[in-house]
Amino acid sequence: MKRRNRTFELFSLSFLDLISCGFGAVVLLILVSKTGEDVNNATLEEAKEVLAMITEVERNIGVLEQETEQRKGRIESQSRLLDKLEEERALLAEKKSAAVAADQKAEDDLEGLELVEESLNRASIRPQMNVQKRDDEVGGIPVDSDYILFIVDTSGSMQRIWNRVMAEMKNVLAIHPQVKGFQILNDNGAHLISSYNGKWIPDTASRRDNVFKAFAGWRSNSNSSPVEGLEVALKKYARPNIKLSIYIFGDDYTGGSYNDVIDRLQALNTNKLTGKPLARVHAVGFISQGVSGRFGVLMREVTKRNDGTFLALPKN
Repeated sequence: MKRRNRTFELFSLSFLDLISCGFGAVVLLILVSKTGEDVNNATLEEAKEVLAMITEVERNIGVLEQETEQRKGRIESQSRLLDKLEEERALLAEKKSAAVAADQKAEDDLEGLELVEESLNRASIRPQMNVQKRDDEVGGIPVDSDYILFIVDTSGSMQRIWNRVMAEMKNVLAIHPQVKGFQILNDNGAHLISSYNGKWIPDTASRRDNVFKAFAGWRSNSNSSPVEGLEVALKKYARPNIKLSIYIFGDDYTGGSYNDVIDRLQALNTNKLTGKPLARVHAVGFISQGVSGRFGVLMREVTKRNDGTFLALPKN
Protein backbone atom coordinates (compact mmCIF):
# COMPACT_ATOMS: atom_id res chain seq x y z
CA MET A 1 0.00 0.00 0.00
CA LYS A 2 1.30 3.29 -1.17
CA ARG A 3 1.43 6.03 1.42
CA ARG A 4 0.16 9.54 0.50
CA ASN A 5 1.92 12.62 1.58
CA ARG A 6 -0.42 15.30 2.93
CA THR A 7 0.38 18.98 3.50
CA PHE A 8 -1.48 20.93 6.20
CA GLU A 9 -2.38 24.61 5.36
CA LEU A 10 -3.15 26.84 8.39
CA PHE A 11 -4.89 29.63 6.51
CA SER A 12 -7.19 27.60 4.35
CA LEU A 13 -10.39 28.92 2.75
CA SER A 14 -12.59 27.35 5.41
CA PHE A 15 -10.60 28.91 8.21
CA LEU A 16 -10.81 32.37 6.68
CA ASP A 17 -14.55 32.00 6.21
CA LEU A 18 -14.96 31.03 9.82
CA ILE A 19 -12.88 33.96 11.02
CA SER A 20 -14.78 36.39 8.79
CA CYS A 21 -18.14 35.18 10.01
CA GLY A 22 -17.08 35.47 13.63
CA PHE A 23 -15.78 38.97 13.14
CA GLY A 24 -18.94 39.97 11.34
CA ALA A 25 -21.05 38.60 14.13
CA VAL A 26 -19.10 40.61 16.70
CA VAL A 27 -19.48 43.80 14.65
CA LEU A 28 -23.18 43.15 14.21
CA LEU A 29 -23.63 42.66 17.94
CA ILE A 30 -21.82 45.92 18.65
CA LEU A 31 -23.94 47.79 16.09
CA VAL A 32 -27.19 46.30 17.35
CA SER A 33 -26.30 47.02 20.95
CA LYS A 34 -25.45 50.75 20.22
CA THR A 35 -28.49 51.37 18.00
CA GLY A 36 -30.80 49.92 20.60
CA GLU A 37 -29.41 52.31 23.19
CA ASP A 38 -29.95 55.37 20.87
CA VAL A 39 -33.51 54.30 20.02
CA ASN A 40 -34.39 53.82 23.66
CA ASN A 41 -32.98 57.24 24.60
CA ALA A 42 -34.83 58.95 21.70
CA THR A 43 -38.06 57.17 22.51
CA LEU A 44 -37.85 58.20 26.17
CA GLU A 45 -37.32 61.87 25.30
CA GLU A 46 -40.15 61.82 22.79
CA ALA A 47 -42.40 60.13 25.30
CA LYS A 48 -41.66 62.86 27.84
CA GLU A 49 -42.45 65.53 25.27
CA VAL A 50 -45.71 63.84 24.24
CA LEU A 51 -46.68 63.41 27.89
CA ALA A 52 -46.04 67.11 28.51
CA MET A 53 -48.15 68.01 25.46
CA ILE A 54 -50.96 65.74 26.63
CA THR A 55 -50.84 67.32 30.08
CA GLU A 56 -50.99 70.85 28.56
CA VAL A 57 -53.90 69.88 26.27
CA GLU A 58 -55.78 68.34 29.18
CA ARG A 59 -55.23 71.50 31.22
CA ASN A 60 -56.47 73.67 28.33
CA ILE A 61 -59.48 71.41 27.90
CA GLY A 62 -60.29 71.81 31.58
CA VAL A 63 -60.07 75.60 31.33
CA LEU A 64 -62.28 75.62 28.21
CA GLU A 65 -64.83 73.33 29.85
CA GLN A 66 -64.95 75.67 32.86
CA GLU A 67 -65.45 78.72 30.61
CA THR A 68 -68.11 76.85 28.64
CA GLU A 69 -70.02 76.06 31.83
CA GLN A 70 -69.82 79.69 32.92
CA ARG A 71 -71.09 80.89 29.54
CA LYS A 72 -73.90 78.36 29.64
CA GLY A 73 -74.86 79.74 33.04
CA ARG A 74 -74.88 83.31 31.75
CA ILE A 75 -76.90 82.30 28.68
CA GLU A 76 -79.46 80.50 30.82
CA SER A 77 -79.71 83.53 33.12
CA GLN A 78 -80.18 85.90 30.17
CA SER A 79 -82.70 83.53 28.63
CA ARG A 80 -84.73 83.55 31.85
CA LEU A 81 -84.51 87.36 31.93
CA LEU A 82 -85.71 87.59 28.32
CA ASP A 83 -88.61 85.27 29.09
CA LYS A 84 -89.55 87.47 32.04
CA LEU A 85 -89.32 90.65 29.95
CA GLU A 86 -91.43 89.06 27.24
CA GLU A 87 -94.08 88.17 29.80
CA GLU A 88 -94.05 91.72 31.14
CA ARG A 89 -94.27 93.14 27.60
CA ALA A 90 -97.26 90.92 26.82
CA LEU A 91 -98.91 91.99 30.07
CA LEU A 92 -98.32 95.67 29.30
CA ALA A 93 -99.67 95.23 25.77
CA GLU A 94 -102.77 93.60 27.20
CA LYS A 95 -103.24 96.44 29.70
CA LYS A 96 -102.72 99.01 26.94
CA SER A 97 -105.34 97.35 24.75
CA ALA A 98 -107.76 97.31 27.65
CA ALA A 99 -107.08 100.99 28.39
CA VAL A 100 -107.57 101.96 24.73
CA ALA A 101 -110.82 100.03 24.59
CA ALA A 102 -112.01 101.66 27.82
CA ASP A 103 -111.07 105.12 26.56
CA GLN A 104 -112.88 104.55 23.28
CA LYS A 105 -115.95 103.30 25.12
CA ALA A 106 -115.88 106.36 27.37
CA GLU A 107 -115.65 108.65 24.33
CA ASP A 108 -118.51 106.83 22.63
CA ASP A 109 -120.62 107.04 25.80
CA LEU A 110 -119.84 110.75 26.14
CA GLU A 111 -120.71 111.48 22.52
CA GLY A 112 -123.92 109.49 22.94
CA LEU A 113 -124.89 111.52 25.99
CA GLU A 114 -124.13 114.74 24.17
CA LEU A 115 -126.28 113.67 21.23
CA VAL A 116 -129.12 112.82 23.61
CA GLU A 117 -128.71 116.17 25.33
CA GLU A 118 -128.78 118.00 22.00
CA SER A 119 -131.87 116.07 20.92
CA LEU A 120 -133.64 116.89 24.17
CA ASN A 121 -132.81 120.55 23.73
CA ARG A 122 -134.19 120.59 20.22
CA ALA A 123 -137.36 118.82 21.31
CA SER A 124 -137.74 121.21 24.29
CA ILE A 125 -138.35 118.23 26.57
CA ARG A 126 -136.57 119.82 29.50
CA PRO A 127 -137.08 123.45 30.45
CA GLN A 128 -134.37 125.94 29.55
CA MET A 129 -133.53 127.84 32.71
CA ASN A 130 -131.65 131.16 32.75
CA VAL A 131 -131.13 131.14 29.00
CA GLN A 132 -129.17 134.19 27.97
CA LYS A 133 -129.18 135.63 24.50
CA ARG A 134 -125.84 135.10 22.84
CA ASP A 135 -124.00 138.21 21.73
CA ASP A 136 -123.51 138.56 18.00
CA GLU A 137 -120.22 140.41 18.43
CA VAL A 138 -117.55 140.78 21.13
CA GLY A 139 -114.75 143.30 20.76
CA GLY A 140 -115.38 143.62 17.04
CA ILE A 141 -115.28 139.84 16.47
CA PRO A 142 -118.51 138.07 15.40
CA VAL A 143 -119.23 135.25 17.86
CA ASP A 144 -122.32 133.67 16.34
CA SER A 145 -120.47 130.61 15.00
CA ASP A 146 -121.36 127.10 16.11
CA TYR A 147 -117.91 125.65 15.41
CA ILE A 148 -114.45 127.06 16.15
CA LEU A 149 -111.21 125.96 14.50
CA PHE A 150 -107.75 127.15 15.57
CA ILE A 151 -104.70 127.16 13.29
CA VAL A 152 -101.61 127.74 15.43
CA ASP A 153 -98.03 128.42 14.36
CA THR A 154 -95.91 125.92 16.35
CA SER A 155 -92.51 127.31 15.36
CA GLY A 156 -89.73 128.00 17.88
CA SER A 157 -90.53 131.70 18.21
CA MET A 158 -94.13 130.90 19.13
CA GLN A 159 -93.04 128.17 21.55
CA ARG A 160 -91.19 130.83 23.54
CA ILE A 161 -94.53 132.58 24.23
CA TRP A 162 -96.59 129.37 24.35
CA ASN A 163 -98.33 130.17 27.64
CA ARG A 164 -99.59 133.45 26.23
CA VAL A 165 -100.76 131.73 23.04
CA MET A 166 -102.72 129.21 25.09
CA ALA A 167 -104.25 131.96 27.25
CA GLU A 168 -105.48 133.84 24.16
CA MET A 169 -107.01 130.64 22.74
CA LYS A 170 -108.91 130.15 26.00
CA ASN A 171 -110.11 133.75 25.76
CA VAL A 172 -111.43 133.13 22.26
CA LEU A 173 -113.33 130.05 23.41
CA ALA A 174 -114.66 132.00 26.38
CA ILE A 175 -116.42 134.48 24.08
CA HIS A 176 -118.03 131.54 22.25
CA PRO A 177 -119.81 129.88 25.19
CA GLN A 178 -122.25 127.80 23.15
CA VAL A 179 -120.23 126.18 20.37
CA LYS A 180 -121.07 122.63 19.28
CA GLY A 181 -117.49 121.61 18.62
CA PHE A 182 -113.96 122.85 18.11
CA GLN A 183 -110.72 121.72 16.52
CA ILE A 184 -106.99 122.62 16.75
CA LEU A 185 -104.45 122.30 13.90
CA ASN A 186 -100.96 123.64 13.47
CA ASP A 187 -99.98 125.82 10.51
CA ASN A 188 -98.90 122.73 8.52
CA GLY A 189 -102.31 121.09 8.96
CA ALA A 190 -101.34 118.57 11.69
CA HIS A 191 -104.05 117.85 14.28
CA LEU A 192 -103.41 118.24 18.00
CA ILE A 193 -105.68 115.23 18.73
CA SER A 194 -105.08 112.76 15.91
CA SER A 195 -108.04 110.57 16.89
CA TYR A 196 -110.33 113.50 16.01
CA ASN A 197 -108.88 114.00 12.54
CA GLY A 198 -111.87 114.91 10.37
CA LYS A 199 -114.22 115.13 13.39
CA TRP A 200 -115.18 117.88 15.79
CA ILE A 201 -114.04 117.76 19.42
CA PRO A 202 -117.17 118.00 21.57
CA ASP A 203 -117.19 121.25 23.52
CA THR A 204 -117.51 120.47 27.22
CA ALA A 205 -115.68 121.94 30.19
CA SER A 206 -113.79 118.71 30.90
CA ARG A 207 -112.93 118.24 27.23
CA ARG A 208 -111.55 121.77 27.02
CA ASP A 209 -109.36 121.11 30.07
CA ASN A 210 -108.00 117.86 28.62
CA VAL A 211 -107.33 119.41 25.21
CA PHE A 212 -105.40 122.32 26.69
CA LYS A 213 -103.36 119.96 28.85
CA ALA A 214 -102.30 118.24 25.62
CA PHE A 215 -101.78 121.62 23.95
CA ALA A 216 -99.39 122.76 26.71
CA GLY A 217 -96.87 120.08 25.70
CA TRP A 218 -97.50 120.14 21.95
CA ARG A 219 -94.32 120.20 19.88
CA SER A 220 -94.83 119.90 16.12
CA ASN A 221 -92.88 120.82 13.00
CA SER A 222 -93.76 124.21 11.56
CA ASN A 223 -92.75 126.37 8.60
CA SER A 224 -94.45 129.55 9.92
CA SER A 225 -96.90 129.59 7.04
CA PRO A 226 -100.62 129.05 7.75
CA VAL A 227 -101.42 128.23 4.12
CA GLU A 228 -101.33 124.42 4.52
CA GLY A 229 -103.35 124.57 7.74
CA LEU A 230 -106.02 126.74 6.12
CA GLU A 231 -106.31 124.43 3.15
CA VAL A 232 -106.77 121.37 5.41
CA ALA A 233 -109.30 123.24 7.55
CA LEU A 234 -111.41 124.43 4.62
CA LYS A 235 -111.38 121.08 2.79
CA LYS A 236 -112.21 118.97 5.86
CA TYR A 237 -114.41 121.16 8.01
CA ALA A 238 -116.00 124.02 6.02
CA ARG A 239 -119.57 123.19 4.96
CA PRO A 240 -122.37 125.41 3.58
CA ASN A 241 -124.81 124.34 6.31
CA ILE A 242 -122.70 125.18 9.40
CA LYS A 243 -121.39 128.39 10.94
CA LEU A 244 -117.62 128.10 11.24
CA SER A 245 -115.02 130.56 12.47
CA ILE A 246 -111.32 129.93 11.87
CA TYR A 247 -108.76 131.66 14.09
CA ILE A 248 -105.15 131.85 12.87
CA PHE A 249 -102.55 132.40 15.60
CA GLY A 250 -99.05 133.36 14.45
CA ASP A 251 -96.16 135.79 14.57
CA ASP A 252 -94.51 135.49 11.14
CA TYR A 253 -95.04 134.37 7.55
CA THR A 254 -92.13 132.72 5.71
CA GLY A 255 -93.94 131.92 2.47
CA GLY A 256 -93.61 133.59 -0.92
CA SER A 257 -96.14 135.68 -2.81
CA TYR A 258 -99.15 137.09 -0.91
CA ASN A 259 -101.47 137.18 -3.93
CA ASP A 260 -101.18 133.48 -4.79
CA VAL A 261 -102.04 132.54 -1.20
CA ILE A 262 -104.97 134.95 -0.97
CA ASP A 263 -106.48 133.86 -4.29
CA ARG A 264 -106.13 130.13 -3.53
CA LEU A 265 -107.72 130.45 -0.09
CA GLN A 266 -110.54 132.60 -1.39
CA ALA A 267 -111.33 129.95 -4.00
CA LEU A 268 -111.47 127.23 -1.32
CA ASN A 269 -113.57 129.35 1.05
CA THR A 270 -116.25 130.42 -1.40
CA ASN A 271 -119.74 128.92 -1.46
CA LYS A 272 -120.35 128.02 -5.11
CA LEU A 273 -124.06 128.79 -4.86
CA THR A 274 -124.10 132.04 -2.89
CA GLY A 275 -120.61 133.35 -3.58
CA LYS A 276 -120.17 134.06 0.14
CA PRO A 277 -117.38 132.68 2.39
CA LEU A 278 -117.98 129.24 3.87
CA ALA A 279 -116.13 130.23 7.05
CA ARG A 280 -115.12 133.45 8.74
CA VAL A 281 -111.34 133.71 8.96
CA HIS A 282 -109.94 135.71 11.88
CA ALA A 283 -106.29 136.16 12.84
CA VAL A 284 -104.41 137.03 16.03
CA GLY A 285 -100.91 138.38 15.55
CA PHE A 286 -98.23 137.99 18.24
CA ILE A 287 -94.98 139.90 18.51
CA SER A 288 -91.94 137.78 19.30
CA GLN A 289 -88.23 138.38 19.08
CA GLY A 290 -86.65 138.51 15.64
CA VAL A 291 -89.81 138.23 13.50
CA SER A 292 -90.89 140.43 10.61
CA GLY A 293 -94.26 142.06 9.96
CA ARG A 294 -95.18 139.80 7.05
CA PHE A 295 -97.77 137.84 9.05
CA GLY A 296 -99.77 141.00 9.72
CA VAL A 297 -99.61 142.08 6.07
CA LEU A 298 -100.97 138.74 4.86
CA MET A 299 -103.59 138.30 7.56
CA ARG A 300 -105.07 141.76 7.17
CA GLU A 301 -105.94 140.96 3.56
CA VAL A 302 -107.04 137.36 4.27
CA THR A 303 -109.39 138.36 7.09
CA LYS A 304 -110.74 141.29 5.09
CA ARG A 305 -111.72 139.05 2.18
CA ASN A 306 -113.19 136.32 4.43
CA ASP A 307 -115.48 138.35 6.73
CA GLY A 308 -112.99 138.16 9.59
CA THR A 309 -111.07 140.40 11.97
CA PHE A 310 -107.33 140.81 12.47
CA LEU A 311 -106.12 141.52 16.02
CA ALA A 312 -102.52 142.58 16.55
CA LEU A 313 -101.57 141.97 20.19
CA PRO A 314 -99.06 144.23 21.95
CA LYS A 315 -95.70 142.85 22.97
CA ASN A 316 -95.65 141.62 26.55
